[in-house]
Amino acid sequence: MKIKSDIALCLWPAIPTDAGAHALAAQYQLEASQWLPPADLQHAVMEQLQAVLEHASENIAWWKLALQGIGFQAGRTIATEDFCQLPLLSRSDIQTLGEALLNRNPPASHGRIYQGQTSGSTGTPITFYQTDVTRHFWRALTLRDHLWHGRDFSGKLAAIRTEVEDSRGASWGPVTDAVVQTGPCSNLNVRAAIDDQLDWLQREDPDYLITYPSNLKALALRAIERNVQLPRLKQLRTFGEVLPDRTRRLCQQAWGVGIADSYSSEEAGYIALQCPLGAYHVQAENLLVEILGENGEACAPGEIGRVVITTLHNFAMPLIRYAIGDYARVGTTCACGRGLTVLEQILGRQRNMIQLPDGSQHWPSFPEDKGISIAPVQQIQVIQKRPDEIVLRIVVPAPLSPTETARLIDAFRDTLGFPHRITIERVDHIPRGRNFKFEDFVSEIA
Repeated sequence: MKIKSDIALCLWPAIPTDAGAHALAAQYQLEASQWLPPADLQHAVMEQLQAVLEHASENIAWWKLALQGIGFQAGRTIATEDFCQLPLLSRSDIQTLGEALLNRNPPASHGRIYQGQTSGSTGTPITFYQTDVTRHFWRALTLRDHLWHGRDFSGKLAAIRTEVEDSRGASWGPVTDAVVQTGPCSNLNVRAAIDDQLDWLQREDPDYLITYPSNLKALALRAIERNVQLPRLKQLRTFGEVLPDRTRRLCQQAWGVGIADSYSSEEAGYIALQCPLGAYHVQAENLLVEILGENGEACAPGEIGRVVITTLHNFAMPLIRYAIGDYARVGTTCACGRGLTVLEQILGRQRNMIQLPDGSQHWPSFPEDKGISIAPVQQIQVIQKRPDEIVLRIVVPAPLSPTETARLIDAFRDTLGFPHRITIERVDHIPRGRNFKFEDFVSEIA
C-alpha cells in the first residue's frame, strides 16, 4: 500500500493529511490487537466498556436507572457477570424510547452528531444517532477488510447497491481517499434489471464487485446462462444479507473467484469480517458481541443463539446489550491465528424464523438445490401464512407436472420439519422487499 502524501514533492516517506494520519494510526493499532490472546482482548473490551457505561450513566437518565438496577458504580470496574444482568435492549425498546436514549452532549472531540434510520428489512425500522468518531471506526474497519484480503488499490471497484445513483468516481471513496491512491469506482443502483446489470459489468470490467448476496446469485446464474466472463475480476464482496454456500459455488462456476462477506448493521457498524481463510471474526475493537441461548447464557462453540451487541465508541446513542434480531452460530479458533472471536455462521433476522403450530421456532433452511433438481425452478420464495401453512412462490419457464409438484412439496415438508399445508404459486417474477432487498423466506405471522 503506497501512502498518499499531503506535502508537495514528499512522496516517500509520505506525509498524510490529519485524516490520513488518524486512519493509519487506527490500522497500526488494529494490526496489533487482532493477534492478542482472547483474554487480553476481553480485558481491553471491558476497559472501553467501562468508559461507555460511566458516560451513559452520567448523561442519559434512562441508562442511569438501568445501570443502578445492577448496582453499577462509576470508578469501580464492572464485572462481566454483573454486566450480563443488565436487561436486553430490543428494537421495539429503541422505537418506544426514541430520543430518551440520545445523549446530546457527547465529548466535544467526538465531532458532529448524525441521525440515521435502519432500512426496516426486519419490519422494525429504528432511528439511531452516531458521531464522527463512530464513522471513524466504520472507515477503519473497512480499510482493515481491504488489507486483510490484500486488495489491489489500483484496481477498479464496481458497486451495485441501494441509495446510489448510476455514476463513476475517480477513487474508491472516503475510506481510502485520505490514505492511498486508488483506481476508479463505478456505481449502479440495484433496481436495474439483472441483464442490464450484467451488461453494465461487462462494460465496466471491474477488478472488484460489491453487492447483496441475492443480487450476486442472480448475476452469477445469468452469467452462467449467457456465458458472460469478467476477465479482470479478482474478488467479490457481499453485505446486507445472509450469504448461502450455493452463491459461493455459483460465483466460482461463473467467474472463478471467491467472495469476502461482511456482517454489519446500519446502527452498529461492522459486527464481523471474514478473514482470508473464511472465518467470520467479531470486530472486538468496536463492539462487544454476545451470542446468547434461550436461557440467556452464552453459547458454546457450535451452538446457535441471539446476537446481542454493545457499541464501544458511540457516545451519542450507546446501544448496550442490544438484541439486534439476528441469530449466529459460535465458531472455534481460526487457523489464521487471530484472537478475535469467530462466528461460524450468520443465520439472519428473527422475523425469518419459521414458527410451528406448537409455538416453537427454528431457522428455515430449505432445499434450494433439491428444488432445482426436481424442476427447472429459476427463483423461489417461501411464504409462511400460518403456523401450518406455507406458500411456495416459484418462477419456472413452464407449469410443473403433477409429479414435479408432489416431489417439490414433499421435499419442503421434509426439510421444514413439519407436515405443512403447502401450495405452489407460479409467478412471473418475485419482487424485492423493502429497500430492494430480496427475502427468500418471509413470515406473515404477527
